[in-house]
Amino acid sequence: MAKKTVATLQSKDGRSYTKVIKMFKSPKTGAYAFDEKMIPADMVKEYMKQ
Repeated sequence: MAKKTVATLQSKDGRSYTKVIKMFKSPKTGAYAFDEKMIPADMVKEYMKQ
């Protein structure tokens, strides 16, 4: 059976994290790229301001 990644996120601190996907434009090619991160829920606004 395959491992479920959801099971690792259900620890006592796992529920306070949020998956953030941020889109940015590459300065070299001009193509769009995506940056995915798991960050604490209270730091989402600070991350998006960067």
